[in-house]
Amino acid sequence: MKFVILGYDGPEGEAKRKIYRPAHLANLEPLAQQGRVILAGPLTDKTGSLMVLEFESQAEAEQFAGQDPYTINGVFERVEVHPFTQVLPK
Repeated sequence: MKFVILGYDGPEGEAKRKIYRPAHLANLEPLAQQGRVILAGPLTDKTGSLMVLEFESQAEAEQFAGQDPYTINGVFERVEVHPFTQVLPK
């Protein structure tokens, strides 16, 4: 199943993002190697990040989001996880 993870930056998100980016990317790398990262990246208005990832369940997606270095270290002040159905591209 695909899930959209929206991470909303806290007040110090931009500064902390630079510090914790290597750990955040390292956390995503195993999923990328398994082909489970559909897309991921920062929002260009600097409000946070968007990730579309594949997990077996909502609980697994929420656990991943909660343990991400950006969440743990306060880059994100709020994280939302939503199930997602991809229509295009097929």
